[in-house]
Amino acid sequence: MRPYLIALPALLVLIGILYPFVLGVYYSMTAYTLNRPGSQFVFVGLRNYWRMITDPDFLYSTYITLAYALLATGIELGLGLLVAMLLNRESRLARILTPMLIFPMVIAPVIGTLVWKMMMQPSVGILNPMLNAVGLPSLQWAAVPETALISVVLVDFWMFTPFAALILTAGLRSFPNAPFEAARVDGASFWFTFRNLTLPMLTPFIIIVVVFRLMDSLKMFDIIFAMTEGGPGNTLMTYQLTAYRTSIQFQRLSQGLPYAILLYIIIYLTSQWLIKAWGRSQRRAAGF
Repeated sequence: MRPYLIALPALLVLIGILYPFVLGVYYSMTAYTLNRPGSQFVFVGLRNYWRMITDPDFLYSTYITLAYALLATGIELGLGLLVAMLLNRESRLARILTPMLIFPMVIAPVIGTLVWKMMMQPSVGILNPMLNAVGLPSLQWAAVPETALISVVLVDFWMFTPFAALILTAGLRSFPNAPFEAARVDGASFWFTFRNLTLPMLTPFIIIVVVFRLMDSLKMFDIIFAMTEGGPGNTLMTYQLTAYRTSIQFQRLSQGLPYAILLYIIIYLTSQWLIKAWGRSQRRAAGF
């Protein structure tokens, strides 16, 4: 009896995950609209999926979803590595920066985005005066399509770069000292040590950061919605925003769900590939 009791919480969690997913797949194959009672029982097969991929805005939505995820993850990984290298040094600056890094992570994404939205206001915001002070022109930020993507990515990497920095700092501090001391004795340069020792040993931690941040960025909703609601126009209509607008605002649930199902498939396949890469990097770092 005890083994079943131990497995019961995991079974309940599994049911809680699978039931909504299976229900969503079923509804995506129906003509379900929220304002037509009984429409959830009208089966239409893959018609909603065909309508999704033939939509003129589908390719652009795919581009924005991937561009946002790759741009945000890449910037956060690069800046996080730089900050981690700084924090790994025993200095007064590192001791000051460490508690400050936690601050953006404890703010709700919507609240942080609204604060940045006020800072980006052309009339009362503080970002444009800061740009003007160093001789740069003012920007319209999220109000125009040309800079809307950069604006939301700016909020994203301000909020989540500390996560990458803390994970990578933990990785750097877990390294054995002997290889680095031997490299210093042999007169190895910083770049040689970083390329041949630090980076290979840090790869498992880098993949952990990429897994979490890439999955979260692919399904990002709150920052984009709080900043522009997918605008201006359809500039930032990612899969998540398109699914929300179609399913909830337009009440065509069955037509919005294929975007969510496709996003799940992309995240699942990407995470599986990255987890396998993480396993291989761990074995290489251990010398196997």
